[in-house]
Parts: sequence; C-alpha cells; structure tokens
Amino acid sequence: MVKLTFPKEFLNLVCLFLTSGMCITNLSSSFAQLVDPKSYVVIPPESSESEIISRAAGIVPSERQLRWQRLELTAFLHFGVNTFTNREWGDGKEDPAIFNPSELDARQWVRTCKEAGFKQVILTAKHHDGFCLWPSKYTEHSVKSSPWRAGKGDVVKEVADACHEYGIGFGVYLSPWDRNNELFGTDAYNDYFVNQLTELLSGYGRVDEVWFDGANGEGPEGKKQVYDFNRWYSLIRKLQPSAVIAVMGPDVRWVGTESGYGRETEWSVVPGDELVQGKVAASSQKEAGFAPMNMMDDDLGSRSKILKAKSLVWYPAEIDVSIRPGWFYHPEENDKVKSPDKLMDIYFSSVGRNGVLLLNIPPDKRGLLHDSDVKALQGFRKSLDKAFERNLLTKAVVKASGKKINVLTDKNDATSWTPKASAGTAVIDIKLEEMEEFNMLLLQEDIRKGQRVEQFSLEYFADGEWKKATSGTTVGYKRILRFPIVRADRLRLKIEASRAKAVIAEAGVFKLKVKS
Repeated sequence: MVKLTFPKEFLNLVCLFLTSGMCITNLSSSFAQLVDPKSYVVIPPESSESEIISRAAGIVPSERQLRWQRLELTAFLHFGVNTFTNREWGDGKEDPAIFNPSELDARQWVRTCKEAGFKQVILTAKHHDGFCLWPSKYTEHSVKSSPWRAGKGDVVKEVADACHEYGIGFGVYLSPWDRNNELFGTDAYNDYFVNQLTELLSGYGRVDEVWFDGANGEGPEGKKQVYDFNRWYSLIRKLQPSAVIAVMGPDVRWVGTESGYGRETEWSVVPGDELVQGKVAASSQKEAGFAPMNMMDDDLGSRSKILKAKSLVWYPAEIDVSIRPGWFYHPEENDKVKSPDKLMDIYFSSVGRNGVLLLNIPPDKRGLLHDSDVKALQGFRKSLDKAFERNLLTKAVVKASGKKINVLTDKNDATSWTPKASAGTAVIDIKLEEMEEFNMLLLQEDIRKGQRVEQFSLEYFADGEWKKATSGTTVGYKRILRFPIVRADRLRLKIEASRAKAVIAEAGVFKLKVKS
C-alpha cells in the first residue's frame, strides 16, 4: 500500500487551468475529460468573503463521484505471490510456480463482501512485484506461467464476473511500480503500463474504480520512472468513463492515514491549490517496512482555508485500513483480525465522517477468505443492522417553521428539506411518541446540491431546560455522532452555521447498544 497526491505534471496542468479562468472548451480534449464543470470553480482575486463562500456552496460532485460516495463500503482484496511467500512486498524475482491456490473461489470473496454490506470490490491486479493476476500478453510474469488452472486461469476475470453476477462494483489496482520489468525507469515502461491498463479496462466489462498509488522505487541500475499519469487518466476516461480514479487521481483523494479513521471535520470541497502541497507526497513508499503516519490537518476546507484559495474543487476522501495488521494474508495473523466492535468504530469514524471506507480483506493461500475474517465481517454486518434498525424520528412529529417535515426519514438521500429563510441557520423541532433513551445522531446533506453545513447541534429538553446532547461541524454525505445516553421526548436539531441554505436529506436518532 502507498499514498501520494497528484504527480507534478498533472498538478501543473490543474493549477494552470484552475487559476486561469479558462473555459473548459479551450482545454485540450484529454484534460477536459478529467474534470466536471460542476465540480470546480475559479476564485477571482477580487472576490469578497461572501462571494467565495457562495461559490463553495455551489460546487457539487460529478456523477461518478456521487456514485462512489453512495457506496459507503468498498472492499480491497490483496492477493498475489506475496500470499504464498508470506511477505508484504515481493522483489519481482518470485518464481510464478509458487502461485497455486488450491480452492480459489472468487464468488466466495464477492458474496462474503456483499453479505457484509460492501457495494464494491477492488482487486490487486498487479502489486509492486509485477506479478499479474491475469494472463497479460506483455509479460510472462503472470498466472499463465503458474500451475494454477494449468496456466489457463485469470483471477481478474473470475473476480469481475463474480462482481457482475452479484451486482456490486468492480475495481482494479495496478501498481505503477514494477520490480520485475526491466523496462522500469525508461520511457518504454509507460507504453508497457498503458498496454496492461488497456487489457484491464477493455477485457472485463464495466470497471467502476481504478486505484493507483505513488510507489516509485528504483529500477535496474537505480533508474527512476517518470510516470505518464495524464496519458493513463485519458485512457481511463476513454475506456471506462464512469470509473473514478483514486487515490492518485482527479476524482478521489486519500484521507492521509491508513488507520480507518477520518477527520472530524471533513470537507469534500477543498482548495484546488491544496493539491500541489507536498504533505502527502512525503508518504510515498520507498521500502517494504514503510507504514504511513497520520499526517492529516484538522481540516482542509474550512473558511480559513478556502478564503485564500485560487480555486475550489470537489475532491472527497477515501479512508483505508486492513482488517488484519498486514495487507496480504499471513497465517500468524489469524487471531489478530479486527473484531466486529472495532469495525463498527471504524465505520462510525470513516463513513460517519463523510468518507468512504476501503477495508482490505486478503484471501489466503487456498484462495478463500479465511474463517476468521468471514466471522468478523458477519458480526460487523449484524451490529450495523442492529445499530440502525429503529430510527426514533420515524414516528415522531418533526417540524420546522411550524410545518411537518416527512422527507427526513424517507430513506431517500435525493429528497431533502431546506429552510425558507435566507440565513444559513435553522431549527427543527422534534416530538417523540414517548420518553426514549438515545445516544446517536445521523445526518445527511443532499450533496447533489453541495456541502453546506458548518456547525450543528442536537439538544434535548430535560429538567425544565434545553441541554446539549452533541454537536458537530461538517455533515456532507453522512455524519454520525455518538454521545452519552440521554432520555427525553422533546429534541431540537439546530443548524447553527451554513454556507447557504442547508439542504438536509436524512436525519435519525438511535439508541446504540454500548458494552458496559
């Protein structure tokens, strides 16, 4: 695993465009394919604070970004020669004969993920060792040189077919770094990479996410590779236009840590010039023992950040973590799989903080997800269903400005409520059927209309006065807050600051069972 922001070549082009005010129709066709006119805005130097805030409130995700955000849960499947050498990183010198899973069942992988609530799977089609899980015609270092399926197998096809069968998204990870290929460090390597990317994007049906990292170690004789990212991006837009490109790409950014925990203030709208900063670039993997540190700022898109921006971009966060200590399967970690309770805490701190959780679940040497991982996922799904099975607002009387609001509990994030007043503040009054205990609040904005809420709180009436149960800053696609249990039958949700009229899609109050 590795994380890095955009490459220099791409950033230079982005910055030129976002700071120049050029119309998208004046750009080269290749770059025009990378951006959505609704997802960015140039900030003229003379703009006032109110104008900048208004522009920020109007930025919305592209269709591909919206689909990706609504996934909430994506699974990463790290599988390859490292599975059989019991290593995290291969050196590219592995004998393909070691790859021989005895019971490989991609349908078991995908079925298990779907049953656990995951809506997309990303496969490591090639890791840094260069071993390809499909029979690429451009290298012998692949499954075609292994005894598995008598050299006729194709892991990518089996996973893609399973995803399409079960109706979930399919994505591929193709490591830019290749420790096996002798072309690495030359211009010819970019042609090799494009050829392999073309195979993956044209031979397996719909691809929903293409995942790159920034790994770039030394090639033969210490040669370094200059990646042709712009060429790669254009190819993806041409062959799979609905696919998001992450996290070395224009659609999705890395949150900044592999802990599974996102920022408590997470803005999807961030300064375009934030993309050129080298904060995350310092995390690029250079050796197998690398483990990224938490390099996150408290937030990237608050008023203090965007008021100095030359441009603003919709650039949401993906939050990754492995269900095990390592990213590939290691038998000694069978008793170190994250528990359902831990996975729940990660869910609240990733999906519940306006992110998408990318959870790695590595198949074992048999080619199956291990029982330890399966049981943890089953427990996680059970806990998740239990946590949200009873929304106390469903049967409550919910009003704003004296009128009832029904759309907040219709389980449809495309319907929303917005206050009539032009000010960003609003109060929603809630009367429950009876006295209830609760300790969790869920809110969603209709991000089709932008991300706007900057400060909110939930209060309850007890002992003759209003008391605060919890408060937060950003909402975005989804925000979940947990707090000490309280008991009441009158509540009020207060939108205390917003960049424009709040557009609230969903709201929920729940009682989450907490272990004593």
